[in-house]
Amino acid sequence: MNLTEHPLTLFLVFNAGVVLLLLADLLLFQRKSHEVKMSEALKMVAVWVALGLAFNVFVYFYKGETAAMQYFTGYVVEYALSMDNVFVFIMIFTYFSVPAKYQHRVLFWGILGAMLMRGGFIFAGTELIKRFDFLMYVLGAFLILTGIKLLKTGSEEIHPERNAALKLFRKIFPVTKDYEGGKFLVRREHKTWATPLLVVLVLLETTDIVFAVDSIPAIFGITDDPFIIYSSNLFAILGLRALYFVLAGFMKRFRYLNIGLCVVLIFIGCKMIVRKWYHAPDWLMLTVVAGIIIVSVLASVFATGDESDKKV
Repeated sequence: MNLTEHPLTLFLVFNAGVVLLLLADLLLFQRKSHEVKMSEALKMVAVWVALGLAFNVFVYFYKGETAAMQYFTGYVVEYALSMDNVFVFIMIFTYFSVPAKYQHRVLFWGILGAMLMRGGFIFAGTELIKRFDFLMYVLGAFLILTGIKLLKTGSEEIHPERNAALKLFRKIFPVTKDYEGGKFLVRREHKTWATPLLVVLVLLETTDIVFAVDSIPAIFGITDDPFIIYSSNLFAILGLRALYFVLAGFMKRFRYLNIGLCVVLIFIGCKMIVRKWYHAPDWLMLTVVAGIIIVSVLASVFATGDESDKKV
């Protein structure tokens, strides 16, 4: 059966495969709560990136070369934009003093929540753009303004104590003073209590919505195929947990990456606005996006190296 002729079946099979991968990760490799070391994190990154690229091969054979190029470009963009999420995760875990051995558990369930929320955003956005074509220009302008704003002010700061969803949550649920192992909920005095771990999970989910508002419009500038948008976005966030443990050790090393990501947002926004008059080839999109990210990372590495030499 050609899955491309049955889009609903394609989505169901894809989601079933992703759930199986996550269950295998949770039940086989992360069965016991433990602190993830750098060597393990690097292996996790390699595995998830390999899976994302392997799926690109699937896209090539089932949907063609153009779709495969769009998937890869979208994957690169979403993975790069996920760097901001990682830095915010680090801040949230530090703020709440989350024990290292429970961080992977929180990120696992956070990824599941992000899958559902981003899926809803993507499908709603796809249907709206089909009906109201002018929204592409609105999203393009939004990306340009967002990129310019972040260039001027830096990464958007997240203040846990000001989070509206977190304030509402605390009003509804009583929260235990201390962590209760890896539990999100506990039963005490005939009443259900939330643990600080569930508070952290709620905060991660709400901040992911904030970042999705920037990242999802960006991929609409690359393709209008909902499956390509969804799958590339999903594989990018699936690798987010492993990326967190790699970057947590040297989060300030890539100082110019945020500038590069801002330029990427502005570039894609411009592409969306001029699409009526000029359609940029997919290979050009990939080359420009990858080039901007690579240059910003290399600039960060060399700048850090120069500073280290001066201190010696």
